[in-house]
Amino acid sequence: MKYLLLVSHGTMAPGVHSVIRMLLGERENVLSYSMEDGVSADDFVAALTEVIAPISADDAVVVLGDIVGGSPLTNTLNTLTQKGLLANTIAFGGLSLPMAIGALMAIDDGLDDDALCDSVISEAREGARRVELSFADDDEEDL
Repeated sequence: MKYLLLVSHGTMAPGVHSVIRMLLGERENVLSYSMEDGVSADDFVAALTEVIAPISADDAVVVLGDIVGGSPLTNTLNTLTQKGLLANTIAFGGLSLPMAIGALMAIDDGLDDDALCDSVISEAREGARRVELSFADDDEEDL
């Protein structure tokens, strides 16, 4: 199985996971965990180890973390390394809802790793853009 693992500071990862459940339904291959304020790295790793317990050596993992170099993503990659899963892992920083949905769709479509990476990066770029706003002219009357 190919898992999507969401990790973040605060409650971002579980929040994105919640929206995925709302939009796409419950998925057994989507896992999430976050490092909330005041939680030590050791406590984060201990709880994360339980979250990723279903992942075996035969599985693959796509990790989306909020910040490259941040404690949640760094500790997650270290934990996956200790579990012998890093060779089957693809990791990204800059977690967003469009990235997560794009990654899940790429997993569902069975895309190879290169195509999956292209898809996730494309979704990240397309998901961040300015929304053009237009305002009615002040001289126009409301009907």
